[in-house]
Amino acid sequence: MLLTSDAIELASQKGFDLIKVAPGAKPPVCKMMDYGKYKYELAKKAKRVRQNSSAIETKELRLSVKIEDHDLQTKANKAKDFIKAGNNVKITLKFRGREMGHKELGYGVIDRFINFVGLDECNVSKKAKIEGRNMIAYIEPKRTI
Repeated sequence: MLLTSDAIELASQKGFDLIKVAPGAKPPVCKMMDYGKYKYELAKKAKRVRQNSSAIETKELRLSVKIEDHDLQTKANKAKDFIKAGNNVKITLKFRGREMGHKELGYGVIDRFINFVGLDECNVSKKAKIEGRNMIAYIEPKRTI
């Protein structure tokens, strides 16, 4: 245990700064270090973390109740590409006019779409749900832990 004045003098002789690590402790705990270098290393570490992380985008595909199988397969192939790229996919099925009376057809179209995409590549993160005139479902890539 050193006096504060002695610790400051010792740190300046060695070319370091005296930094309080635990100022609330009795007596306060200090550390000798080059504060500029410490801040630089923290900034470098934060930049490296930002570069390695990637934001997950949500791509949207719009379907209709009367979509044919070939068109549905084409959209499913596009969804597979999005999932392979690591993006989430929002499936929006729009009801028009009297189609609102046949919501079970919408559930069937979304189920066929998910079967075309394949559950071995993705997970259904939010099941089909009606919001106004739209039915919305979300699928995401399977995450490896």
